[in-house]
Amino acid sequence: MGRIVVITGGSAGIGKATAEYFREKGDTVYCLQRRTVEGFNSITLDVTKAEDAKAVIKSIIDKEGRIDVLVNNAGFGISGAIEDTSEEAMKRLFDVNFFGVVNLSQAVIPYMREKGGGTIINISSAAAPIAIPFQAFYSASKAAVSSFTEALRNEVAPFNIKVTSILPGDVKTDFTDKREKNKSDSPIYGDRINKAVAAMEHDERNGYSPMIIAKLAYSLSKKKNPPVQKVGGFSYAALIVLAKFMPKRFVIYVTGKMY
Repeated sequence: MGRIVVITGGSAGIGKATAEYFREKGDTVYCLQRRTVEGFNSITLDVTKAEDAKAVIKSIIDKEGRIDVLVNNAGFGISGAIEDTSEEAMKRLFDVNFFGVVNLSQAVIPYMREKGGGTIINISSAAAPIAIPFQAFYSASKAAVSSFTEALRNEVAPFNIKVTSILPGDVKTDFTDKREKNKSDSPIYGDRINKAVAAMEHDERNGYSPMIIAKLAYSLSKKKNPPVQKVGGFSYAALIVLAKFMPKRFVIYVTGKMY
């Protein structure tokens, strides 16, 4: 019997690939995002609105009776120097990337607990354990997602609710073109920002298919005891493992040289 799966940010990129793969495997998929997605059970939602998130989740429960899997994928990126980033921009980023995860998790947990379990998969990033210069707030928001995942995992374990996160590396999606560029003409940081962002975007445009992450999400959703986190893409997985054994100062130095 197919499961009831809810995916945020399902209109493109990793979210859309994940929705397509889960549906292909026989699950009923609900996509929640700010614009309609053709071919899916699509519901318009701004994930930063906690009460709206609760109302949407309840509407799915009223129709289906349960939610088996939640994939918190909605997010976006901004680039620029910390010094030049406005309070409005950084708060908006955290509202979507972090508090969106919180809002949907809070909305779905009571129903999963009532039904005896479920799985929550949070899309973090390889930029969480390896902070990227000139993407400080994106890295920080994803690090917050990773920490949130670890804490939540312990809290809801007694209710058979499994919580895990995926840390994608460079994935080829429209995320690259949608990244908001903050003050790249800065007389202080301009050249460094432009070089760093160009390097990031080159790696992303030559990255791996979002279907890699979709298949990983599906695999994790089927496990009785999924790992705390899983890195998407072999090269980044190896880099993160190596970073655990190297001095932090050296990791930061190498990351700075890369960007």
